[in-house]
Amino acid sequence: MFVDYKQTEVLVVDKWISLEEDENIQKAGMWISCGEVVALPTETVYGLGGNANSEEAIEKIFLAKGRPSDNPLIVHISERKQLSELVSHIPLIAEKFMNAFWPGPLTLILPKTEQVSEKVTGGLSTVAVRMPDHPVAQAVIKAAGVPVAAPSANRSGRPSPTTAEHVRHDLDGRIAGIIDGGPTGYGLESTVVDCTRDVPMILRPGGVTREELEEVAGVVEVDPALISDNEVPRSPGLKYRHYAPDAPLTLVEGSTAFLQEKIKEVEEEGLKTGVITVDELIQEIHADHVISYGSNDDIKEVAAKLYDTLRRADKLEADVLFSVTFPKEGVGAAVMNRLEKAAGGRIIKEE
Repeated sequence: MFVDYKQTEVLVVDKWISLEEDENIQKAGMWISCGEVVALPTETVYGLGGNANSEEAIEKIFLAKGRPSDNPLIVHISERKQLSELVSHIPLIAEKFMNAFWPGPLTLILPKTEQVSEKVTGGLSTVAVRMPDHPVAQAVIKAAGVPVAAPSANRSGRPSPTTAEHVRHDLDGRIAGIIDGGPTGYGLESTVVDCTRDVPMILRPGGVTREELEEVAGVVEVDPALISDNEVPRSPGLKYRHYAPDAPLTLVEGSTAFLQEKIKEVEEEGLKTGVITVDELIQEIHADHVISYGSNDDIKEVAAKLYDTLRRADKLEADVLFSVTFPKEGVGAAVMNRLEKAAGGRIIKEE
């Protein structure tokens, strides 16, 4: 059922008029309601939006991305009243999280109603829902008049898109349209929390940190799969290798001298090296190519630039890529989660 579009239409948002009056917003909403798939900006990354009530639209999402169909999708809403058609009941802790963080980069795992398709949930009895904090995303969902399933708008396995150009690069000709609302904000996907348990559990770290969640809930657990490679991740978007640049990426945890030693070993094999580091170290590292995530003193900047930097790394034409690591605290936990996925678990630690 894959549709080969001759050209994916890029719909630019007119910043001089209200979103409700924007013809491109209305067009995107109409396309989604009619079963087409449209990429739209959120405050995290660009999402690939399709009518969550249409199994045909859901299949188009999976086909466009090349994503395995057993990987659950996140359903996006613009108003809480839309929960009634998605969720059978709302646990008290979920209410607290909604009051504290919605709209925002927080996805809640909740018990689903019978009308939610198993194609959306990957066969699970729960559904992942969030309310994005992006005016364009909210306007498109309202214009569509339906809940919108929207995984990241990239080919499966590629770094998630934070600009409309990233989406066009990956999906041109594979989807009906792209709403260009400018660069995204957080740059990392939403935090995913399972609210069906006695103690809420983080299944994917993201824009809302564990520390922030615990201010609301008291105790929040972390999925063992985020710590151990022997566990299978249960979160949307984490079941398979993800976020990866084309060249093999290895994380290096240790001193700059240790990193330089690893670079030298590869160069002695006649391979071209690329290194992704931070501003403070960029002059100290010697390789064929060196680029930066941003300042080591601003982990939110690093998060916002992470996927764009991984995409820039593809253009270096390096045979091997190395990356520095970050402390797993606050937003750093989400950054390292994505980097570990991008590296396929390859990490070298200085003893």
